[in-house]
Amino acid sequence: MRRSAILAAALTSMAIPPARSQAPARPKLIVFLTVDQMRSDYVDRWSSQLTGGLKRLGQNGAFFTNAFHDHANTETAPGHSVTMAGRFPRSTGIVSNNTGVLDPQAPLLTSRDSPASPYRFRGSVLMDWLRTRDPRSRGLSVSRKDRGAILPMGRAKQNVFWYATSNGEFTTSKYYGDTLPTWIRGINARRTPQKTVGQSWNLLLPASSYTEPDSELLENGGRNFTFPHVMPTDTVRAGAEFPYTPWMDELTVATALQGVQELRIGNGPATDILAISLSATDYIGHRYGPGSREQHDNILRLDRTIGALIDSLYKLRDSSTIVFALTADHGVTPFPELAARLAGRPAPARYDVRPAVSRVRAALRMAQVDTMAISLDGAAVYVNRPAFVGSNAKPDVILGELASQLRATPGIARVDYVRDLAKKDTIRDAVTRRWIHMLPLDVPIELVFTPVEGAYPKDATIAEHGLPYDNDAHVPVIFYGPWVKPGRYTERALVADMAPTLARIAGVPPTEKLDGRVLDKALQHLTPP
Repeated sequence: MRRSAILAAALTSMAIPPARSQAPARPKLIVFLTVDQMRSDYVDRWSSQLTGGLKRLGQNGAFFTNAFHDHANTETAPGHSVTMAGRFPRSTGIVSNNTGVLDPQAPLLTSRDSPASPYRFRGSVLMDWLRTRDPRSRGLSVSRKDRGAILPMGRAKQNVFWYATSNGEFTTSKYYGDTLPTWIRGINARRTPQKTVGQSWNLLLPASSYTEPDSELLENGGRNFTFPHVMPTDTVRAGAEFPYTPWMDELTVATALQGVQELRIGNGPATDILAISLSATDYIGHRYGPGSREQHDNILRLDRTIGALIDSLYKLRDSSTIVFALTADHGVTPFPELAARLAGRPAPARYDVRPAVSRVRAALRMAQVDTMAISLDGAAVYVNRPAFVGSNAKPDVILGELASQLRATPGIARVDYVRDLAKKDTIRDAVTRRWIHMLPLDVPIELVFTPVEGAYPKDATIAEHGLPYDNDAHVPVIFYGPWVKPGRYTERALVADMAPTLARIAGVPPTEKLDGRVLDKALQHLTPP
């Protein structure tokens, strides 16, 4: 399927480009792009083959090449909670995917996917700061993932839509409204994912243009790891498989562009936000890894999709009124065995914490305490102390036993009591600092463990992320537009710096204390709000 087959509906109805005028004092539209699982080095790795949006942003924008997330659990939900909040997860309250946006009180309108809302999100985001100045500011957020669409908008009840794999349609939850708008129903009626039945994802360029081998058994669990990748032959499975192709991003962008037109985003009296989270890089990256031919081809296609987005927005709105920002919610760690083979060194031990967890549950069962009184979510250990009331079991003793067992587990680098983290060196010790930035004080996480850098869980069959190391934390931070000084900036920057920087461009003060700072060097002269 060619790009035109998916983007045609959005591109053929573009308005005539308006006359260009001198850049206004403040933007009319902020476009915030989050590419799920995009490593910073992707922008340059295949730069000679880029022709579209990534090339334009990377070469003509303000590109902070030494930019990071600065929290420990580098997953999708925590990362998206930071993007437009300018605060770390310890302040946003979003500490993991499992607890990110799940909300039983917010069922989806038109699918069986998990109910979702931002009710766990704490504090404000850029959308709120804009509306505090002018309540006419509006937002549109679109993603494959619920958390990718919801969290950049915080708790704001704006236009928020995501793709449900249970029926292959865009939807939203009861938190945002009771019915889908006509234009979203129209997009769903086209049945774009279902029409890919039996079609093939082929290489965009000749095979000789790709240096990566197409024969790596570690990819996709050793199944279907070579081109072409053929879609299932029934519509339900095609809808579920669709996110694992670059076509998912094309449909997401086409949906966003349709929404811009229908909702007149960027055409009102105040500054509006268009937030787009592009997820194909994550799905493809998990299956095939960051060094795969599949990821190479996906990035080339992503480049063209972002280029089509920029060109289309410039047809719909005056280019001098738009500022773009691009980042990622996290990076990814290569398959450890493959990385070790390429580097000529031994692979780190894969770790298995399940025996330690089983022993803790056995001890709780013997003490007649709920076996989930001490539980794990990723590398964080929760302790439900009220569950021990009335028993002879001592939670600190059992927690200490768990800590000892985790320290003795091959592949685990360190185990820390949360109460001790603040006593350690947060300047030179990035792992400690990132754990401190991760954990709200009122969340009952008392113990955290950190695997060896580059290590995977024993049973992992997909490429992994989530650790407090640079592979997972190093992401692009790029700004592009009339208010931006183009160039490559090597100073350290954080994703948390993006919201305050955009707030400075928009001329609005944040309504609360932020963890990020304004990246002044990348901005044209602006009067502080």
